[in-house]
Amino acid sequence: MRFSFSWSTRYQQVIFKQRFNFSSNFNNLNRPLNAHIKPFSLPSSQRSFSKTSSFNNIDLQILKERLCEVVGPPNISTAESTRLQHGKDESHHRAQMPDIVVFPSNTQEVSEVAKVCTDMKVTMVPFGTGTGMEGGCVCTHGGVSVDLSRMAEIREYQPADFSVCVEPGVTRLALNEYLRGDGLWFPVDPGADASLCGMAATSASGTNAVRYGTMRENVRNLEVVLSDGTIIHTAGQGRHTVKSSAGYNLTNLFVGSEGTLGLITSATLKLYGIPDTMTSAVCQFDEVERAVTAVLQVLQCGVAVARIELLSADTIRAVNSYSKLSYEEKPSIFIEFHGSEKQTEEDASVVGDIFADAGALGFQWASSLSERNRLWKARHDTLYAILATRPGPQITQLSTDVCVPISQLTKAITDTEKDLEDHKLPGYILGHVGDGNYHVTFLYDTGSESETQLVGKLSERIVERALELNGTCTGEHGTGFGKKKYLVREAGPDSVSLMKQIKHLLDPHGLMNPGKVLP
Repeated sequence: MRFSFSWSTRYQQVIFKQRFNFSSNFNNLNRPLNAHIKPFSLPSSQRSFSKTSSFNNIDLQILKERLCEVVGPPNISTAESTRLQHGKDESHHRAQMPDIVVFPSNTQEVSEVAKVCTDMKVTMVPFGTGTGMEGGCVCTHGGVSVDLSRMAEIREYQPADFSVCVEPGVTRLALNEYLRGDGLWFPVDPGADASLCGMAATSASGTNAVRYGTMRENVRNLEVVLSDGTIIHTAGQGRHTVKSSAGYNLTNLFVGSEGTLGLITSATLKLYGIPDTMTSAVCQFDEVERAVTAVLQVLQCGVAVARIELLSADTIRAVNSYSKLSYEEKPSIFIEFHGSEKQTEEDASVVGDIFADAGALGFQWASSLSERNRLWKARHDTLYAILATRPGPQITQLSTDVCVPISQLTKAITDTEKDLEDHKLPGYILGHVGDGNYHVTFLYDTGSESETQLVGKLSERIVERALELNGTCTGEHGTGFGKKKYLVREAGPDSVSLMKQIKHLLDPHGLMNPGKVLP
């Protein structure tokens, strides 16, 4: 069964306007995520389409002509605005544009694009919706940005097998809208309406991971185009079994590879039944330490929470102002239960008792759909809320995420809070504390050298602390080029050496999203 989502040029224009602070009057889409980012200047060699690449001596006109033969002239762009859109994600990393943007419409075209690029030794960087947080789509070596958003079909849908196969242009919200009539959903929720294949490429997760796992646990098969144009299916073509012990696990090799090993052109995903009952609540504590301790006690009791999120007092203050809410401005836990009505009532009662013993200041329940949607929309809008606290043309954000063993979560967060207090720097803490993953967002003035250096120092300290506690430098944002310097320390030199050998085997010329993941 195939279902196609129409690709929207208008949508692409809206995303572009949001990212670069151009005005937009398109309904509710006029909330610029990086509205306060400092305008950046591009090298003169990148401001217009030149005859040769600014990174090598490739004749771009010949490259463009060969790519036009594959996808057709309407599906190639060298316009500065389009290239700029494809050289930046939602992170603080500086934009670096591709030389050419290509829009393939099917896997065979992607394969032919890869063959052309390999023949001419041109780099390839995949682009989905541009919602990454570690510079994954930034074109550090120019080359070709392969925009996969026009591949927007649901190829196969097997509701009896709780399985669906989607192309890169299908986003999380679009898929769940399609599935809703059959009582099914895909619960991995990073907040942004990201491309599902892009979510696989970064091993994304989100608020539901404590119950349903990350993308790594929910991808059954991938179709991948390698650098030489070879098309592979990591679990075998058409296969979508719940489990398999046949051969090496190629699927998980490519989940989290961020386009450095190949271009993901479809993902087969695991689906779930929509729970009969969903109940949410917000609970405040006097201090972060008590809130985190209460979460650990809930998990130790085996309560099957679906979401359990921490927001610091400063984050709640920003959320209240932005979303017009009136939560008490103290460290808060947002929690949700999924299951039957009886089960959710029992779980809520157990959690209520645990939280009360830990010093909770009371619950605010949200049982109706509208109340729950308002609560979780406020949670997902935290980055917008944080950005709104300090407007200005030179103000930008740096958002980092780490993950530590749950037993070390209290120490990690309380030590981070102390760092922020000692340096008198606003930092907004929020996280998926049910799995040890937390985020810190800084706002800083790029015109201030002292602020810029301090934010960099504190961000590095957060990562270093996580590694000291046997955690990871990134729980869900991905490595990109922002976190690759920590990989040897985290995985060890021998493991990183093996990763480099795998990279060389699959991408011998180093053309697939170069400069990312591996140091």
